[in-house]
Amino acid sequence: MKNIVLIGGSYGIGNEIATLLKEKNNVYIASRTKENIPEGVTHLTFDALEDDSSQLELPDTIDGLVYCPGSINLRPFKMLKPATFQEDMEVNFMGLVKTVYALLPKLKAANQASLVFFSTVAVKVGMPFHTSVAAAKGAIEGFAKALAAEYAPSFRVNVIAPSLTDTPLAEKLLSSNDKKEKMGDRHPLKRVGTPKDIAQAATYLLSDNSSWVTGQIIGVDGGMSTLNVT
Repeated sequence: MKNIVLIGGSYGIGNEIATLLKEKNNVYIASRTKENIPEGVTHLTFDALEDDSSQLELPDTIDGLVYCPGSINLRPFKMLKPATFQEDMEVNFMGLVKTVYALLPKLKAANQASLVFFSTVAVKVGMPFHTSVAAAKGAIEGFAKALAAEYAPSFRVNVIAPSLTDTPLAEKLLSSNDKKEKMGDRHPLKRVGTPKDIAQAATYLLSDNSSWVTGQIIGVDGGMSTLNVT
């Protein structure tokens, strides 16, 4: 059985990934809260911004690592303070860098570990009001490609870039059926994403089925990044 570690996975996409993987893997969720942790999954109390992930009680070998913490600050640039950019960079990017750095020996001990990070469709497709989150997620994409090149074939690194997904993080944007319908209509597939849509892509990247896939930015976005059907 593989040892899969999710940083921040007590709800949303991370929780769904854990649910899909728990039957055939040893799954660890390191998060601030332990609400809704799937049965059979080990929870470790952890704050990606405050705590040192090298202190987590994890196996000596990590076969899969998923970094889930993120933010959505969708406001006009003129209404965003520089501090907001700094905060988004800390939770999305610097927390990721610190985690990978601390767990590097355990990842290298595996037989080609798989690392999965999350970006956003707004990095590839310029969207208004996304300056802060796109900047932070863009840093993740650049980091992931460079890391994948540096550590191939020791481990693989890939990024999933979703469009709007129905998770607690996006609840303000999808707080009614009318909002969900309007947001869904912006996508060629005429709906917003679900946690399972994204989790299934992540489980593929964590599995041996993707053993020849690394350094990729994979859009799971209902066609938003590549299709224009209007």
